[in-house]
Amino acid sequence: MAESKKLTFENLAHLVERRGLMTREQLKDVLVRGKAQESRLFSHHVSGVSRRTHSSSEYVSPAEILASFNLEIKDSPGNLLTEDVITEALASATGMPFLKIDPLKLDLRVVTDHIPRPFALKNLIVAVEESKGIITVAVADPFNEALVNELATARRLEIRRVLSSKNDILKILREFYGFRASVAAAEEEASTSIDLGNLEQYFKLKGHQELEGTDTHVVSAVEFLLNYAFDQHASDIHIEPKRETSLVRFRIDGVMHNIHIIPKQLHAPIVSRIKMLSRMDLAEKRRPQDGRIKTNFNNKDIELRVSTVPVAFGEKVVVRVFDPDILLQDLNSMGFYPRELSLYNSFLRRPNGIILVTGPTGSGKTTTLYSSLRSLSSPEVNIITVEDPIEMVMEEFNQIGVQQGIGVSFDSILRNILRQDPDIIMIGEIRDRETADNAVQAALTGHLVLSTLHTNDSPSTIIRLLDLGVPPFLISATVLGIMAQRLVRKICPHCKKVRTLSQDECDYLQLSGKSYAVWEGEGCKECRGTGYKGRSGLFEVMDMNDKIKALITNSVELAEVSRVAGLEGLVTLREIAIQKMLEGVTTYEEVVSMTG
Repeated sequence: MAESKKLTFENLAHLVERRGLMTREQLKDVLVRGKAQESRLFSHHVSGVSRRTHSSSEYVSPAEILASFNLEIKDSPGNLLTEDVITEALASATGMPFLKIDPLKLDLRVVTDHIPRPFALKNLIVAVEESKGIITVAVADPFNEALVNELATARRLEIRRVLSSKNDILKILREFYGFRASVAAAEEEASTSIDLGNLEQYFKLKGHQELEGTDTHVVSAVEFLLNYAFDQHASDIHIEPKRETSLVRFRIDGVMHNIHIIPKQLHAPIVSRIKMLSRMDLAEKRRPQDGRIKTNFNNKDIELRVSTVPVAFGEKVVVRVFDPDILLQDLNSMGFYPRELSLYNSFLRRPNGIILVTGPTGSGKTTTLYSSLRSLSSPEVNIITVEDPIEMVMEEFNQIGVQQGIGVSFDSILRNILRQDPDIIMIGEIRDRETADNAVQAALTGHLVLSTLHTNDSPSTIIRLLDLGVPPFLISATVLGIMAQRLVRKICPHCKKVRTLSQDECDYLQLSGKSYAVWEGEGCKECRGTGYKGRSGLFEVMDMNDKIKALITNSVELAEVSRVAGLEGLVTLREIAIQKMLEGVTTYEEVVSMTG
């Protein structure tokens, strides 16, 4: 292959087979079907791009063709021969470093300043790092040395090459050059008024290929930003004004990442665009506002909840992303252990009573409630939710949004909700005595009520209800069960390694008797160097059985409730977290961070 100095499908397939990633039978099969597969992929690419898209998008790389067969790696059941695996094998064979491009670690200026956009798109090359005067560029073809030499000469740069997949490079070129071009054009027009136009309540988010050069530049910049957030599975987008610039950050798996720094003069137009999309008052900049946007990404609807608040240097915007794939999950896949799942499902099967889900903000309570309601939803039941605000619009439920400004509060809605003939009622949060009283009355009159409270664990929820003024006998009569929950980050399966807990760590977790093997992530391309990928739930479920109910008086002590609950089989959040640590799901650091 090295002698031919040309990357073709045939010699790439042979190389992959020689590297032990394919069987001889697989090689024969792909060589026979390679031409037809290339034609099919080419037709798909051409039909999926606009006329303005550069021809590099239509070019089908040999690695793309081979990856499209979805072959299992030899002697590795369940692991597919992906474009990244193929590109890494090619890099190893040619002696070039392989780079899995992490968009969150790229500098917008480095990507866009050194290589002109037409040249980058035509030749599938992107600058990924600048260090001590050397520019590291990612290329898709290891044998196209002439273009790198041409670039180095023309731009007077010292260049180091790494190999990356074509699709990774294209994604960066579209995201970064598109966003940078929009920001630069908008910056030039910042002194003029920008016509943001009218907007329907639902707007179609354009794909990367559809964003035209004639679109309003601020509009394009916002759409590039949203596309980027969705692609990175961000749960929140923060746009923060600073003294001289504006900072864009994403929250991914519960951790904040710096994404872009944009010129300060563009902060107000970008905020105005987002406020317009979310139906906020553009003129009001001194008071906090809330709004929502519904859009689409990869053929699925996504809800965005938008919040603005005035800070020292302007308006800060936070956009919370509600992806239905995350918000609506099967209860079996959320991280429950069998005892807790069985107990929680037994609560859901009861015809009436109150089920309480507790935990701090960001612990996944909304996901649990929506997933629970989805499991209960059927044509035979009437489900009504009362939320502040409605997190995600679902056709299966009858959702009511609190609007304090016109007197539509939890209390006022709940006083009238029983006239709507509900079977199941979900109350977004019990915040005060009136809401608690109405939830209790709904449960007493034969309805199943699901709600949330902000408490640290299950036993302390009883104390909180007493503090709100709910009589002890009504707590005993209505509350079916209480579930406290947290989210812990899962160890990346691609870079996990084993270690032994130190004696101090064992003492801190009150583990004794032997040494304990635990796992942690070293950090790799799959997890962006964090050692974590995805999150799992911790669920502490307390059944309100007769022994717990007998304790509930106005003078009950939290310690006594916790002691009796433990005797009755309650597994605490700390114990569940330790179990997940010992099973290799999460790390010691996450256990300590999430359970105190």
